[in-house]
Amino acid sequence: MKVLLVGGGGREHALAWALSRSPLVDQLLTAPGNPGTASVSERHSVAVDDLEGLAELAKDEEVELVVVGPEAPLVGGLADLLIEEGIRVFGPSAKAAQLEGSKAFAKRLMAARGIPTAASREFDSPKEAVDYVRDRGAPLVVKADGIAAGKGVTVCDSVEQAEQAIRAALTERRFGDSGSRILIEDRLQGDELSVLAFCDGTNILTMEAARDFKRALDGDRGPNTGGMGSYSPVPECGPELLDRVTDEILQPIAEALRAEAGPYVGVIYAGLMLTSDGPKVIEFNCRFGDPEAQALIPRLDFDLAEPILACVEGNVADTKLAWKPQTCVTVVLTSDGYPGSYQTGYVIEGIEDAERLTGLPVFHSGTKFGPSQEVLSDGGRVLSVCALGDDQRGAAARAYEASEQISFAGKTMRTDIAKTK
Repeated sequence: MKVLLVGGGGREHALAWALSRSPLVDQLLTAPGNPGTASVSERHSVAVDDLEGLAELAKDEEVELVVVGPEAPLVGGLADLLIEEGIRVFGPSAKAAQLEGSKAFAKRLMAARGIPTAASREFDSPKEAVDYVRDRGAPLVVKADGIAAGKGVTVCDSVEQAEQAIRAALTERRFGDSGSRILIEDRLQGDELSVLAFCDGTNILTMEAARDFKRALDGDRGPNTGGMGSYSPVPECGPELLDRVTDEILQPIAEALRAEAGPYVGVIYAGLMLTSDGPKVIEFNCRFGDPEAQALIPRLDFDLAEPILACVEGNVADTKLAWKPQTCVTVVLTSDGYPGSYQTGYVIEGIEDAERLTGLPVFHSGTKFGPSQEVLSDGGRVLSVCALGDDQRGAAARAYEASEQISFAGKTMRTDIAKTK
């Protein structure tokens, strides 16, 4: 079958690598892709926000299946456009994608189904929001309601921090329309993890857990980012806990979405906190995580195209997943200054050396080709370096050894991803 993969980040490079290895995929196209996907797919220069252009590309190329990587085109309605054209698509409708597109929408669904999550309130008035946090007290979490590239969440240890976050979103409009409404939540305590599941609109097929590192600096300090690294599996999330997450969180949210928005087809991502009262939802996303996908995909012991097709065809219940026993650790290399302002356009060297060391691709997140086909930095998150190992310690050591093979001006990274004492 001929497949079009939409997106151009590290997640999409990992998906493209896996799909290109599937015997079910005869030809793989990416739009817009990146220098990494160029080796495993045919690239087309259509931007992820050009929904009409993507639908036209799928029609012109007689694509049989479209796999949508990022959230923005899903929230914008790309799946709806493709379905209107009779093209199969792995990714939810715009209405269902509000699961990620509006945190307030997701909270209302959780409340209706009794899905465990933090207590919260919605605000669009800065004064009312400030009055609330002064009355409620810290610690709190302030979230932009809409999508903000993973940067719209501020964890606040004090009322003063919460007030600053409120001003940034509602007064300074730092997140644009995505922050015109905010949620203020009680801060959950515990260890975080991510559990992703395939959904065919009715049934759930849960993947093994991953853990990502959102803060910019070692020790989970600094501002939130799109993700600085990840690992899978998560030792404390065994089969019993995964079953509980499926039964108490993933299956109920799939049923709520079906009732509210129509069948949800795609990946449901649950960001969870393991509290003393059990797992509670921090957030839902409507796609593979980034960088969680980069830690999960090298561990696949199944053909990724199979569960994707099962979702589209409505038979996930007949599909099984198998995983390699090794741990995969992903270290994200970033541009100095990220998630704030940073410079790009620097030549990257050593990618092939890193790949020889790990036996895995270095997944491109923010790169471009230069005039002589050299690879240049072109984003805040530049590369995802992944390694497999018999345990977390061994995988992390190999991922960092590989990361040191790569150089570009302004290269930064956390040094504590998945490292154990």
